[in-house]
Amino acid sequence: MALSRVCWARAAIWGSAVTPGPVVTRRLQLGHSGLAWGAPRSSKLHLSPKADTKGLISYVVTKTKMIHGKYHRFLSRHFPRFYVLYAVFMKGIISIPPFANYLVFLLMYLFPRQLLIKHFWTPKQHIDFLDIYDAARKQSHPEIISYLERAIPLTSDTGLRWHLTDLCTKIQNGVHPAVHEILALRECFGNPPLGMNQLQALQMKALSRAMLLTPYLPPPLLRHRLKVHTTVIHQLDRALAKLGIGQLTDQEVKSACYLRGLNSTHIAEDRCRTWLGEWLQISCSLKEAELSLVLHNVVLLSTNYLGTRR
Repeated sequence: MALSRVCWARAAIWGSAVTPGPVVTRRLQLGHSGLAWGAPRSSKLHLSPKADTKGLISYVVTKTKMIHGKYHRFLSRHFPRFYVLYAVFMKGIISIPPFANYLVFLLMYLFPRQLLIKHFWTPKQHIDFLDIYDAARKQSHPEIISYLERAIPLTSDTGLRWHLTDLCTKIQNGVHPAVHEILALRECFGNPPLGMNQLQALQMKALSRAMLLTPYLPPPLLRHRLKVHTTVIHQLDRALAKLGIGQLTDQEVKSACYLRGLNSTHIAEDRCRTWLGEWLQISCSLKEAELSLVLHNVVLLSTNYLGTRR
């Protein structure tokens, strides 16, 4: 028996073709028949790991695109102004080099007034930033008053010259003018030298700064933009007069005052409503040819209201 085992071992090592016995043959046949039991699995029910991964990635991408589209539609419907900024910002993020988006967020944190819209300002930042903008536009007020004084000798009507002189003197002395005193000059702002089409380039630059508009444009573009801006405000004034100031919330009143030149952040709501009523009384009394007075009224009516002059 030992000799036969040695021979079998040598045959296995040297690859000798040794015919197994009947018992071994029977066992091998049973082993092979056991491997063939059961029907083979269908290839349709089993995917390779590579195919499974591709299908999962495709599903995730499809769902992501669907959610992204819904989010864009939601922003465009409910927050159109923010959506414009969001779309521009995201395009910029995609186009900048890798990791540069972290620099963008850092700049937003360091310069929120320049890079973020007011909806993202904190309450304290909202007050501080509006004060900064108001201080910037008030720097042009003395220059605008000086241009009005230069126009006095160029005014042909004696009564208009007197009224304009008196108005400039009161504003320079810290007096808030009455509505009738400003309306007395409506004809002066509808004709040369203070009509919209007769304003000088430096004068339009100063008025642009008072309206928080950039003054760095050619004179024809400055004149066109001031006309458009003033016309829009005049139309809003008429609509607001029909609606009634009482229909506005306190925040809406403050925003309307700030748009028209008054820093309403430190003024009580009732005082803001009084000032806005004076503005509407003047604006709604003017014709289209006299809209230069609306433009100058940003300075005339706001400079000395309740000690707002600084």
